[in-house]
Amino acid sequence: MKTVKIIGVPEHFNLPWHLAIDEGAFRERGLDLVWTDVPEGTGRMCNLLKDNEADLAIILTEGIVKSITEGNKAKIIQEYIASPLLWGIHVDTNSSLKDLKDLENTTAAISRFGSGSHLMAYVHAKQMGWDLENLKFNLVNNLEGAVQSLSTGNADYFMWEHFTTKPLVDGGIFRHLGDCPTPWPCFVLAGTTSFIAKNGNLIAHIREIINTYTVEFKQIPSIDRTLAHRYKQKLEDIQEWLQLTQWSQKQLSEHTLLKVQDTLNELNLIDQIIPADHILT
Repeated sequence: MKTVKIIGVPEHFNLPWHLAIDEGAFRERGLDLVWTDVPEGTGRMCNLLKDNEADLAIILTEGIVKSITEGNKAKIIQEYIASPLLWGIHVDTNSSLKDLKDLENTTAAISRFGSGSHLMAYVHAKQMGWDLENLKFNLVNNLEGAVQSLSTGNADYFMWEHFTTKPLVDGGIFRHLGDCPTPWPCFVLAGTTSFIAKNGNLIAHIREIINTYTVEFKQIPSIDRTLAHRYKQKLEDIQEWLQLTQWSQKQLSEHTLLKVQDTLNELNLIDQIIPADHILT
């Protein structure tokens, strides 16, 4: 039995992995796939890959691309979610900020530098026409840290996946001001270059299994109720999310990769654009 360490956020996107693990699909191929939730998100996952504390990750596209351009010895194995991520933009329920334009020159809570909440703050600011030099950040590690940061005034707004954050809006903790979708497919399957180099056949088995699950995922009877119960979401929110979300079974295109790099470079978030074969398997 070959042990494989995989990491991802504890969100509804990753239920196909848990179903496959629980049903023994990987064990049937001689694989002990050990999943670890990383609530801190992509910045933390990039560090875990860099330190070889994980073999594989389901990780935000822009975050892993930035990390690889900075020397992280990892590669993208395939696209996982083909649709954009809907980043909700939130303030504390008692905040005096009422509109997206009010957020200019305020402080954004972020989970980690290099995380999606950090990078997408730049994407959103560019869309709003703000001076990127004036962006300020407060490091909060995770969703719970963001709640505390916004309630105490250490930060003014927080960007996180719309549906994951929706219960906090429904509970009167956050107020939702708007959304900022990623301009590209949001999640990819990535791995360390050392793991990829040594385990080509094993990775082929993993891809075959997970792609079988994601192709059929939306057709699972009552999957909406399963998701709503497991992730403590309202059924109607999960149903909307399922309509918006498309899983992928192919590699990220070079055209899309260039768009990601061009955007990050334009925002001065990466120093160089590197060849596609340095990033994609």
